[in-house]
Amino acid sequence: MRSLQVRLALSLAAVYVVATAIAVGALLYQAYASADALSKEDLNRRAKHLAALTSVAETGKPSIDLPEWLAALYRSGAFLYAVSDAGNSLIASSTSEAGDLLARLPVPADGPAYFRLRSFGGDRKDYFGLTMRLESRAGALTVMIARSADDDALVSSLLREFVLNLAWLVPVMIGATLAMGVLAIRRGLRPLRDVSASAAAIDPGAMSARLPEENVASEIRPLVAAVNDALSRLEKGFAVQRQFTADAAHQLRTPLSILTAGLERLADHQGVDKLRNDVARMNRLVEQLLRVARLDAVALDVSHTVDLSAVARDVVADLAPFALRHERLLAAQGSEPVLVRGNRHAIEDAVRNLVENAIAYAPPNTEVVVSADPQGSISVADRGPGIRDEDRTRIFDRFWRARGTPGQGAGLGLAIVSEIVKAHRGSVDIGNNPGGGAVFTLTFQRAT
Repeated sequence: MRSLQVRLALSLAAVYVVATAIAVGALLYQAYASADALSKEDLNRRAKHLAALTSVAETGKPSIDLPEWLAALYRSGAFLYAVSDAGNSLIASSTSEAGDLLARLPVPADGPAYFRLRSFGGDRKDYFGLTMRLESRAGALTVMIARSADDDALVSSLLREFVLNLAWLVPVMIGATLAMGVLAIRRGLRPLRDVSASAAAIDPGAMSARLPEENVASEIRPLVAAVNDALSRLEKGFAVQRQFTADAAHQLRTPLSILTAGLERLADHQGVDKLRNDVARMNRLVEQLLRVARLDAVALDVSHTVDLSAVARDVVADLAPFALRHERLLAAQGSEPVLVRGNRHAIEDAVRNLVENAIAYAPPNTEVVVSADPQGSISVADRGPGIRDEDRTRIFDRFWRARGTPGQGAGLGLAIVSEIVKAHRGSVDIGNNPGGGAVFTLTFQRAT
C-alpha cells in the first residue's frame, strides 16, 4: 500500500478499534463488578438488619420479630434466611430447608462467606447468599441470607440492554472519530502536497525555483532542504553545460568564417563545392547551437506586440532565394494583421526553422506555404512525406532524427521551435496536409 494517507488512516482506525474494545471491555467489567458489589452490599445490610431485629424474649430465649412486610418478602421465596445463636441453635428461618442449610454451612471466622445454590428448595431456584457472624442484643449470632437469582437476572437483563444500546453506538462513534482523524491527516499532509505541487512545477526552464521552506512541518523540512540543495547543484551543472555549449559554438564561428572565405576564393570545382556545402552545414549547426544556448541562458522578452502576417511575409522574402536554389516554391498567405504577444525575432526564428525543414524534406517543384490565422497562429505546410505518428512525440527532442530521413541537419531546428513556443506559453501542433505532407501550426497568446 503506497498511499501514506491511507496507511495512516488504517493505523488510526486500528488504534481506535483496539482502544474502543478495551474501553468497552473495561466499562462492562466495571458495570458487572459494580452490580456484584451492590448485590453483596445489599446482602450485608439485610443480614445486619436481621441481627438488629433479634432480641431476648420473656422466656429468655432469643427471637426475631419481623415486620409483616418483611415477613411476607421472606415467605415469597425471593429471599432465604436463617439465624442461629452462639451454640448453633436455630433461632428463626424462612423455611425448614434454610435452617438445615445454615446447619451444614461452615461458620465464617472473619467477615462474610459467600456461596451459590443451584436448584434449591421446593421451587428449585438458584440463590446467591452469605453467612457471617454478627453481634446482637441476644449475643453472637450466625446469620445466613440468600437472594433468588431472579433478582440477579433482572440486573443482568438491564446490563444486556445497556450492552445492546452500546453496540450500535460504538460503531457510530468509531466512524465519526475516524472521519475526524482522516480530515486531520489530510489537513496535516496539506503542506506536503503543496511542496509536491511546487516540485512538479520545476523543470529545466525554471531551475532557479526552490521549494518553499516556510510553514513546513519540522519532520519534512530536512527533506525540503535536501531537495533544494540538490536543485542548486543541478542548476550549477546546467549553467556549466550551457556555458560550455555557448563558448564552444562561439569559438567555432571564427575559424568557420575564415574557412568559408577561403573556399569562396577558390575556383569552382566538384571537390570545392562539396567542401562549401559541408562548411555551410557546420555554420548552420554552430548558429543553432548558439540559439539553443541563448534560449537556455536568457529569458525571452515576450511582452511586445507581433504581427504574424508580417512575420510570414518577411520570412518568405528572406528565404525565397534559398528556396529557389533548392527548386522549391515559397508563398505567404494572410494580409490582415494578426497581433499576438511575443518576441518578434524569436517567432521569426521559429518560423524560419520550420520553413527550412519544409524546403529540405519537400519534393522539388512543390510549394511551401506560410500562413497566418486570425485566431493567433501561424502555420507552415509542405508536400513532403509528413510526420509518422510514432515520431511526433520525439521530433522536438534535441539531436533526434528519424531513421531514413534524407536531410542532413543535426536535429536542433525543431527543438529550437519548441523552446521558443514554450517561452511564449504557446503551443505547437502537427497535422497532415490534405494534399499530402505535414502542417506545423504555432499558436500564441493574442494581443489585447
